[in-house]
Amino acid sequence: MAVRLPASERRRQLLDTALEVFGAHGFHGASMNQVAEAAGVTKPVLYQHFRSKRALYRELLDDVADRLALAVVEATGEAGSPHRQVQLGLRTYFTFVHGNRAAFRLMFGSGTRRDPEFAEVVTRVEDMIAEAVADLIVVPGMARASRLLLGYAIVGMSEGTSRHWSENGFEPSPEELAELVAELAWAGLRGLRPET
Repeated sequence: MAVRLPASERRRQLLDTALEVFGAHGFHGASMNQVAEAAGVTKPVLYQHFRSKRALYRELLDDVADRLALAVVEATGEAGSPHRQVQLGLRTYFTFVHGNRAAFRLMFGSGTRRDPEFAEVVTRVEDMIAEAVADLIVVPGMARASRLLLGYAIVGMSEGTSRHWSENGFEPSPEELAELVAELAWAGLRGLRPET
């Protein structure tokens, strides 16, 4: 029998459990029965909080996306220089991926991008991070559109690196990986010439 929790705590517990289930099996491979069983509740209790598997998955994506974007934006806001902002932003991103492996699989794997509704959530978080990166790029005369494209380039580089890193045992550490990628990104950004 499930322990009776206040509604907000139960909802958080169900989201955390669903993250592990969906992270392991993907949207199509997981069932509401699996989520309910893993959470130690009945299926009707699960449906009291989420009207469908799709609604649960969407809320879970929103939750993960918001946590990731907020963490990166907060980290870059605390740094004293653009170089340090790049370092801290990447360290935060890779630390999140390492510490939230199911969340990374949920957002960037398991067919999420093949579903337009789910892909919209991933695009939103990429947009937020790319905007934050674009704000760090200071090149005289460079148009905002060009800086934003470079922001997306760094987001794509980070995502691709994370995918390979997660598939190969998370070596080196998040901090070491962040330093490597930050130096690569910073060397590239430092070499940009003013637009004319």
